[in-house]
Amino acid sequence: MSPAFYQQEVQFYVAVDCIILGFNKNELNVLLYKRKFEPLKGQWSLMGGFVKSGESINEAASRVLTECTGIDDLFMEQVGAYGEVTRDLGERVISVAYYSLINMDKFSSEVLEEYNAAWVKISDLPNLIFDHAKMITDTLSILKRKAATRPVGFNLLPEKFTLPQLQSLYEAIYQTALDKRNFRKKLNSMDILEKLEEKDKKSSKRGAFFYTFNKEKYDKLLEDGFYFSL
Repeated sequence: MSPAFYQQEVQFYVAVDCIILGFNKNELNVLLYKRKFEPLKGQWSLMGGFVKSGESINEAASRVLTECTGIDDLFMEQVGAYGEVTRDLGERVISVAYYSLINMDKFSSEVLEEYNAAWVKISDLPNLIFDHAKMITDTLSILKRKAATRPVGFNLLPEKFTLPQLQSLYEAIYQTALDKRNFRKKLNSMDILEKLEEKDKKSSKRGAFFYTFNKEKYDKLLEDGFYFSL
């Protein structure tokens, strides 16, 4: 039998919280739910859960994301660890936050009902439990930096999108208006989009051509020293 180590140390809980972001009607949204248990039952919370025995924190976050969205293999990156002594009113809990980017078109309304959840605009957040508001603020800062040097924003769009949709997404991420001419000039210089013959005519009679992101071409360009900048 192995000797017991660290018996003199205090034990506490480890959790994961997931900042699940979507994009709809030119605005970033975050998935929130009404907490079903105490403390702070009935208040708005990020999706999350405790790390289980034999599970890494990455595995725990991936499990929570799949359970809360019904989608496997979502884009996911760690935001950071949150461990203020009094951050959780129940017990001493250290939480590791992850953010994920999701195409809201793939999201099932049944999942919303199951978790009593809702997509909420970033610009219209309710009061959140614990330090969840800070987790979202930290995530948005990270997303701004990532979006400038990596094509992470495409995870928020449907497979087919228009250039106006893409520009409005980046304006939502950067929280500022972008010059249309310069934006498209940068896109054209990178040559990582495929123009389709199909048009989106919902917003105007003339319509806007659909595009797709060519990930294979992007990956190949990376091998050749390509630098994404948008």
